[in-house]
Amino acid sequence: MNPARALSDTTLRPYWLDDPGRPGPRPALVGDEHCDLLVVGGGYSGLWTALNAKERDPGRDVVLIEAEECGWAASGRNGGFCAASLTHGTGNGLARWPDEIGLLEDLGRRNLDGIEAALERHGIDCDFERTGEIEIATAPHQVDELRGTAEEFAAHGLTGHTYLDRDALRAEVDSPTFLAGLWDRTGVAMLHPAKLAWGLRRACLELGVRLYEHTPGSELSSRGAGVAVRTPYGRVFARQAVLATNAFPSLVKRLRPYIAPVYDYALVTEPLTDGQLAAVGWRRRQGLSDYANHFHYFRLTADRRVLWGGYDVVYHYGGEIRAEYDHNPDTYRRLAEHFFHCFPQLEGVRFSHAWGGVIDTCSRFSAFFGTAHGGRVAYALGYTGLGVGATRFGADVMLDLLAGERTERTAPEMVRTKPLPFPPEPVRSVGIGLTQWSMTRADENGGRRNLWLRAMDRVGLGFDS
Repeated sequence: MNPARALSDTTLRPYWLDDPGRPGPRPALVGDEHCDLLVVGGGYSGLWTALNAKERDPGRDVVLIEAEECGWAASGRNGGFCAASLTHGTGNGLARWPDEIGLLEDLGRRNLDGIEAALERHGIDCDFERTGEIEIATAPHQVDELRGTAEEFAAHGLTGHTYLDRDALRAEVDSPTFLAGLWDRTGVAMLHPAKLAWGLRRACLELGVRLYEHTPGSELSSRGAGVAVRTPYGRVFARQAVLATNAFPSLVKRLRPYIAPVYDYALVTEPLTDGQLAAVGWRRRQGLSDYANHFHYFRLTADRRVLWGGYDVVYHYGGEIRAEYDHNPDTYRRLAEHFFHCFPQLEGVRFSHAWGGVIDTCSRFSAFFGTAHGGRVAYALGYTGLGVGATRFGADVMLDLLAGERTERTAPEMVRTKPLPFPPEPVRSVGIGLTQWSMTRADENGGRRNLWLRAMDRVGLGFDS
């Protein structure tokens, strides 16, 4: 079967959002509002902030505005990997903050536990499964890299990771391309991304958050002892504000160079039959990702579909974000080809959904934080595709910063420092293109990084999704 034929009747819509249980939209803001805390953005970052603010102080008057509908952007389009890591993986954290890695890992584990507790407390059913995730070597040089990573983690006392040789890995999930794996057994959960966003939205409303959808914030200014945000049909005056717009242009313009919005794409299959699932194994339903620079991520949904995403990372000149970029037939075809190369035993399976979405990439791959407007505005940006879990931590960091509190969350260097900004155009596009080409070459040449990538490593400037 030609892999492209598996896409012949695919619905071009995010699988997670294609749900008859999707809540109806809330009305847009008309006129002026006043509140204690304004949250701009109705994805995970904004929803967790509004929810945690009300849980900290039920009397705090919170308004949340969202340009479209809650969960519409990255929060409803991601793969549903809810990781404990706050640093885009333990390896990235160890490379950048080796002296703090124990604390950062502990904060991340407690954050994931806090997410699970919040889901229970608010009755949010989002198919949460604490399955763990396996990073997979599909080339010989990656086997050595994975083994070395496992040894490095153990040397730093970082437990919970199990190295799997080829046979042990294929006993978990069977693919002829799998050579070895590193299984994080407890640090990752699988979930339904849109149901998480919708559940947080409901919980916010039940706690008294005033929520306005189809209400983009267009301008932020200081007003007396607070701030004001202009919207199409009104304004919001607040003592404090949180910016949770992630990949979209920040209302604090000086932050925009720190983010490169990139597009990531995914496919979802039709539900697997009993025989098809048995041919793959996957009884423990772990999340999976391969170890290449241009990597795939894949997992099983609750109704036994395979989500298969990643590989291409598409940046558009000037960081443009447009609805037409949400779909990329060339990437869909490439992903389908790679899927059947990985799982030839699933020949004949068709893809039911295909979609893309924009990610807030920063040069160190993990979020950064700060304040503006004299400490009255807080922000968190740069989750780089790993924000399903880390956004709850980021929400608490922003609330701590607004309160002027030094806590165990605000103390780490990771929270107190920022990544390097990306250069302006056209240097940005040239640099990203050269980095993408170099990463592809490294994947094809035994992992050997050329002079460009080694130079980027030395200055701490990376590009990924």
